[in-house]
Parts: sequence; structure tokens; C-alpha cells
Amino acid sequence: MLRLALQTLKARKGGFVGTFVALLLGSAVLSVCGVLLESGLRASQPPERYAAADVVVAGHQQAKSSGGTRGSTAALPQPLVERVPVPTDVEGRITAVDGVADVVADIGVPAQVIGPSGGPLPGAHGVPSTGHNWSSTRMGTYRLVQGRAPTGHHEVVLDAGLAARARATVGDSVSLTSRSVPERFRVTGVVALPGSPSPRRSVVFFSDELTRHMAAREGAVDALGVLAVPGTDTGRLARDVAQALGEPGLDVRTGDGRGEAEFLDVAASGSTLLLLASAVAGNVLLVNVFVVASTMSLAVSQRRRETALLRALGATPGQVRRMLTAEALAVSLLGGALGWPLGVALTGALKDRLAGYGLVPADFQPSIGPLPAAGAVLTAVLTAYTAARVTARRANRIRPTEALGEAADERTAPGRRRVITGILLALAVAGMFTMGLTQQGDIAVLTGLANSLVLVTVITVAVLGPLLSRPAMRVLGPLLRTSRVTGYLAAANHTAHPRRLAAAVTPLILAVSFAATVVFAQTTVQRASDDQTHQGLKADHVLSAAGGLAPGVAAEIRGLKQVRHATGVVTSTVLGSAGTDGDGREQLVSLSAQGVEPQRLDDVLDLKPSRGSLTRLGADSVALSADAASQLGRGPGDTVRLRLGDGSPVTATVVAVYERGLGFADVTFEHRTLLAHTTSRLDTSVLIRTAPGAVGTEAALKEIVRRHPGTVLQDRATMGPHRQQEANAWVNYLLAGLILAYAGVTVATTQAMNTTARHREFAVLRLAGTTPAQVMRMMRWESLAVVMAGVGGGFLASAPALVLVSLAVTGSPWPTVPPLVCLAIAGATAALATLAALVPARVLLRTRPVEAIGARQ
Repeated sequence: MLRLALQTLKARKGGFVGTFVALLLGSAVLSVCGVLLESGLRASQPPERYAAADVVVAGHQQAKSSGGTRGSTAALPQPLVERVPVPTDVEGRITAVDGVADVVADIGVPAQVIGPSGGPLPGAHGVPSTGHNWSSTRMGTYRLVQGRAPTGHHEVVLDAGLAARARATVGDSVSLTSRSVPERFRVTGVVALPGSPSPRRSVVFFSDELTRHMAAREGAVDALGVLAVPGTDTGRLARDVAQALGEPGLDVRTGDGRGEAEFLDVAASGSTLLLLASAVAGNVLLVNVFVVASTMSLAVSQRRRETALLRALGATPGQVRRMLTAEALAVSLLGGALGWPLGVALTGALKDRLAGYGLVPADFQPSIGPLPAAGAVLTAVLTAYTAARVTARRANRIRPTEALGEAADERTAPGRRRVITGILLALAVAGMFTMGLTQQGDIAVLTGLANSLVLVTVITVAVLGPLLSRPAMRVLGPLLRTSRVTGYLAAANHTAHPRRLAAAVTPLILAVSFAATVVFAQTTVQRASDDQTHQGLKADHVLSAAGGLAPGVAAEIRGLKQVRHATGVVTSTVLGSAGTDGDGREQLVSLSAQGVEPQRLDDVLDLKPSRGSLTRLGADSVALSADAASQLGRGPGDTVRLRLGDGSPVTATVVAVYERGLGFADVTFEHRTLLAHTTSRLDTSVLIRTAPGAVGTEAALKEIVRRHPGTVLQDRATMGPHRQQEANAWVNYLLAGLILAYAGVTVATTQAMNTTARHREFAVLRLAGTTPAQVMRMMRWESLAVVMAGVGGGFLASAPALVLVSLAVTGSPWPTVPPLVCLAIAGATAALATLAALVPARVLLRTRPVEAIGARQ
């Protein structure tokens, strides 16, 4: 059977094109996901400022779920977005360990050099520079190449790259901003890394005394570097230090692990890549299985006569099954192997976009290893093998004595098992949708149901496709028959061949429904977020800066006579405890957080509290959005357990639940409470409400901007989406684009395979007197029916899921569907389906009918 399978592949290349293309694209996309997944798991960076330290003690930057039964699978740890501080009182314990020569503290503060243009100079890779204490240079390999160390309160040392961009040398004066207005500092030295023109992150070094004063953080530092006695075994020293510490919230790192302690963005990007790759891979894998099964089923169904002849000549069901399996394995090995290099190329094209939206560092380099390649090929092989085994079952149900008779005429009625399965799936869809309608604002449940509902709906349509083709033709038939000849023939063809119609329509429904669900769910969320932002923002102006704003800026603006009120807003991400799972393990959910000053908050911000009051917000209390309250199961008067961005546990009382969480944040804290647990201790923005009838407001605010370089003043009307919202939207649109492109190619190959298999039919029509032009008009009418049924069915299939998404985020069943986007999705899939049917038909009509009717079937 292997030789027969190879001969079949050689003789029927066109019949396997659809399966090959589906496996090729599936392997390519899964290769991209595999590379991103491996990059996330292996995220690391060699240390720079910590390179000379034998051991580094730093805060544990991931929060793990507590509890859980013995033997239960550990949940994916959640990254902490702020630097976890290291208490200085552990330094004595480290010093007492044998083999420790010295312990060096690293203290970091915001610090940006003001360039000749008057704005902050971007650091290496566009990331703002940071300031550190001079003694921390003992932890790294920085060496003075010019000048001396800083000693006074207005002395600074720059790295060579930053000094070159600032056009500063030893003895020059530079303007530098940290947490206040820019101050002048004298450059006393320039440092550089051996053999490196520029560090990964630009740094500024201050005197130790000044750095501690600027940090204003008693009893805590960023990290501790352990310098070992010469000849000490580093691994043993690390174990001894860890034993001496006994602190679960601290990590003892060596090797490249020191780089993770130095660069927080490495660990954070690793978690982001894991989540992104898992989400995309899951959706694409489901589409891949569906598409491969569909194209392989179509290819086998077009060989009914051949399969029937083999059965009649004595081939056993096992031999037929092995032949089909061998064909599938050969195609899958080729498609999977060729998909890997295509996936690597796609990864290279994606990395800049990922970095542009802040999902990975600007210098991110994907890890290209053998495991993603092996995984992509193995997935292609298993998918094709499973599809071949399922497809072979129908062929093997044909008895040899009936084989040729069944092969001559297409079976139009679906089997009993298929009908029963389809009905059960339809009932499941109805049940899931009804369950969603009864949740009454339980956002977590509604979102989960919506994600599953579209998939089950598409599978239901695919299973019941031949059965649904008849009512579809009852609706579309009268339209086709308006053309008495070619339209009549098109209607008759679709009515007589419901399986062929279903095979053409199902990929269209798949493409349209998945794309519409992903895109319109995002537009619904984005519209709700924009509406909440514009309705809740009562401030006339918003002041912001890429590197953050000193908390004193808000007080400075409040002192202007033209300003009615101004409040600083600090943002971060916290983790909430949403109860426990079935194994007793704590479930952590990531929530956006903001810190505001509750006094006179109504002057600048209206979060629309539905329960409780924001005026009661204090150091030991929080307010939750309706979404967060749903996920955490908490309301006013309840206590909620949270972990702040630096890992600090907080148990707070919920004082209010508000409706505008999408536009602002999931959790609202008192300003000072959240600010104290951020890395930079800087505000993200300042909300400004001008006094009625004030004169000279714009000039006064522009003067504030001038005194604080890098700040941007925006009017309320020009406020755009947050960067995180833009990143989320891009990821969703990327997913929609992948699914639409993948399914779109399947639409094209399916239509082409359907059309190519009709060469004898076209020959009979032409011998009966039909002209090539009439055949082409017939094909256009058929394509119109396929497009209308597929596009219409796709939008209908996406409707239940979109209704649930809309209910979750807006409370209304009507999702936001931009007409132009809707037309783009419909037009793209319709064009592919039409061209894929008409182009092969035009090619077939070039063959003389006498030759075509005698050609091998």
C-alpha cells in the first residue's frame, strides 16, 4: 500500500494541494508560536552592572499560587511588574557566610540627561536611563576611562554611550532630571564596559550619599552583590547564602540569572511571550485540525470511484486505511518540514512589531532551537494522521458489492450518526448561549463562554453542512433562477450536490466567523473603553511624560490660580486572589491598578460608582471595577487580598464598586499607598481641571511643561487609547489576521479542488450545446450562492459569541461592528472564494470537451 500511496500522490498532485497548503501554513504559524514559547522559557540576558558579583541577591519577581494538594500541577507564575526590594537587614547574614569577601548594595533611581534639544535623551535601545550609586560599580565591569568618581551632591559619571549622545566630556555641565525639575551636574567621569561600545541600558552614577537621598527608601535596596573570596566555589557559596537567608521572597542568582535580576524586562517579556504564544497556538491548532480534516475529506470524497474500485478488486478496509494514512503522512512530513523555515522568517518579521508595542524589549532576539521545529512537524503529522484515519472510515463502510454503485452517484443525505451528532452540538450551542444570558454581568464566565461558543458553533455548522444546504438553497434558489439558463443550472447543481456546496461553504463560515469574533470583540471592548474614558474624564487637560512625573508636579500645578484642581495618577499592575481551584491552589488574576487622591476626585474623574463611595478611599481600602469585583467575588464591605507590583501583600477593605474600569483601571488605591510600591516612585500623569473663566491657563501650563522637559500636555478631546490597550488590540488583530489568512487560503484551495474535479461535468455541458461563456456565467452564479451562504453563515455563527462579549463589557447585547471592517472581512473572503472557483474553471474550459470527457477521473 505504501507504493500505491506514493503512486497516487504522484498522479494526483492537485488533489493534495489543499491538504499540503493547510499543513504548510499550520506548521509555519505553530513554528512561530514554538519559537516565541521557547524564547519565553529561555528568556535570559548576560549581566552588565552585576557581572563582577559572584552571587546576586534580589527580590523574587514572580508570584506563585499558594496552597494546592500534593501532586497537583503548579500554575503558571505571574510576573511582578515593579522591582521587589531587598531588605538591608539581611546583609549581616550574608556577610557571616564562609567565603564572602564583601557585600555591595545597588540602589536605583530615575535619572535622565537633558539633551541639547531640551528634551530627555533616550537611553540605549530607546529605554530611559537610570541612576545608581557609585559603589555599585564594584558589582560590574564598568571602568573609568576618563576622570574620577563622583563625590559631591552635584557630580555625576556617565556611561560612554550616553556621554556621546549628550556631547559631554569630563568637566562639562549637564542638565539632569530625576524626581524634580532639572538640575545642573558636573561630569566628573566617563565609564565603559570592556569590549562593548554601549551597555544594554544607559546608566548614570551618583555619589552613594546622594543616591540614598534621592531614593528615599530606608531599609531597602534594589539588590545585593556578593563578592567571594578568591578560590571559593560559586555554586556552593550560592547555596550557603540561600540557606543563611531563609527568605522565600528573595532569589540567590548566579550566571545569567544575575542578568534577570538586573534587567526586569527580560523576565516580564518571558511571561508575556508564554501567554501570547499559548493563546495564538491554541486557536491556530484548532483551526488547523478543522481545516486539514475538511480538505482531506474533500480530497478523499473526490476519489470515491477509485476507492470503490480498490474495494471491488479485493482491497481490505485495513489496506485502504493504510494507503490513505501513508498519503497523509507523506504530505504532512513535507508540509511540516517546509513550514519551519517559513515560520522562522515570520518570527523575524514580527519581532519589531512586538517590541514596538512594548511586549518584548527592543533588543529582543528569538531563540531558534530544534524543539519548535520538531513540535511543528510532529503536530502536522499527528493532525494529518488523525484526519486520515477519520476520513478512511466512510470509504471502508462501503461493501465491495455496492462500491461501484455508490461511487457513481453522490450520497446526498447525511448519515444518521452525523445528524445525531449535529443535533447534540446544536443543543450544546443553545445551552451555552442560554447560560451566558443568565449570568447577568458575571464577566469572567461570559468571556469564557464566548471564546468557546464560536468554536462549537462552527463545528456544528460543519457537521450539519449537507443538511443545512437544502434550506439555504430554498432561500438562494429563487435569486439564482432569475437567470433562466445559467442561474437555473447553478441552482440545480447546488441542490443536487449538497455535500459539494457544504464543502465550499464551511471554510467560508470558518474564516468569517473566527475573524469577525476576534475583530468585533476587540472593537466592542475598545469602544466601551473609549466611551468610559471620555465620559469619566472630567479634567480639561492631562500632563504626562514617558519617564514619569515627580509627585510634586501635581502640587505645583494646584498652586496655579488658573487651576481649580489637579491630582497625580500613578499606575501599576497588581495580583488579586480569586479564591482556590479544585486542587485547593490559590488563583491569581492580573489587574490594572491606579492610585489617586480621593479628596475632590470628582473634580477631575468620575469612575461612576454603583455601590459604595470613593470618598472613603484610604490607606487600608480600595475600590474595585465591576469586572474586578466579579473576578474576585468581592463587594463593598468585603476584604480583598492583593499583591502589589513589588510583591507586597495587602489586605484591604472594598469601599466602592465602579462601572468605568475599562476606561481607567481595575483597582483604585489611595495615591500614596500605590506610589510607595512602584519602582520609579513617579506619577504616570496629572489630571488638571481649570477654574471657570480663568485667563492665561494655556500659558501657565506651557510654563510648567517648559520647566519639566519631556512632559506632554494633552487636551481632553485629544486623549487616545492607552499603550496597553493598543498592544492588546494589535495582538487580537494579529490573531484575526492569521486565522483569516489561514482559513482564506483554505477557502481558495477548497474552491479550486471542487472546480477542478468537475472537468467531465463541464465537458458534458459543452457537448450538450452550452457555450464556454454560459458555463462561466453558471460558475459566477454558483460562486454568488457560496459567498452569500458562507459569509452570511459566518456572521450568524459569530453573533452568539459577540452578544456575550458585548453583555460582558457594556451590558448591552449589541456589539460594535464597524461597517467598513465588516465589508473588508466579507469582501476578502468573497474575493478568494470567487477567484478560486472561476480561475480553474477558465483553465478547464480551454480543453476540448471530447478530450476532457475521456480524461482520467
